[in-house]
Amino acid sequence: MFTGIITDIGTIESVEQRGDLRVRIATAYDTATIDLGASISCSGVCLTVIDKSGPEGPGWFTVDVSGETVSRSAPSQWSQGRKLNLERAMKLGDELGGHIVTGHVDGVAEVLGICADGDSKRIGFRLPPALAPFVAAKGSVTVDGVSLTVNQVRDAEDGTHFAVNIIPHTQAVTTLGAIEAGQAVNIEIDVLARYLQRMQSLLQKPA
Repeated sequence: MFTGIITDIGTIESVEQRGDLRVRIATAYDTATIDLGASISCSGVCLTVIDKSGPEGPGWFTVDVSGETVSRSAPSQWSQGRKLNLERAMKLGDELGGHIVTGHVDGVAEVLGICADGDSKRIGFRLPPALAPFVAAKGSVTVDGVSLTVNQVRDAEDGTHFAVNIIPHTQAVTTLGAIEAGQAVNIEIDVLARYLQRMQSLLQKPA
């Protein structure tokens, strides 16, 4: 489990197609504190560490990305040179600064536009239709692994749009500071919304 509070921006150093996609990611984390088998959120995707750097030299870790994960995450995310928002799994007793994030991508949204809003940036996204019921104003959403508050939601002819504000700090410590119109991003809906929808669907079934 994660909180959506990013603690490093990693860079994909290499990508190798094996049975799965093997990806090596440069990081500022102290890899001596990362266990093999540990989970790290990579731009919202929970992945398992299978190898890591030693005590000397630049830090890196390696993950395997399955075909299923590649198909459900943003196109071109798993390419050499790509920047990734990184977050290590939360520990019991950690401060929950964002919201509960599972690291399971629910869909891919498109950046519609970006405009200045004071020192912040207001970013608009277009959601896949299947996710529209799960995003609400003042609710939580995860964009490329970053926990954000939804400012506005509206239904349009080309789909459902929602907007968030990115404060200067978030711009500086995540990849969202360099986001561009037309870019695809990973979306995870609030886990509570997911369970509420499942409960509602069961209650609506005929006896």
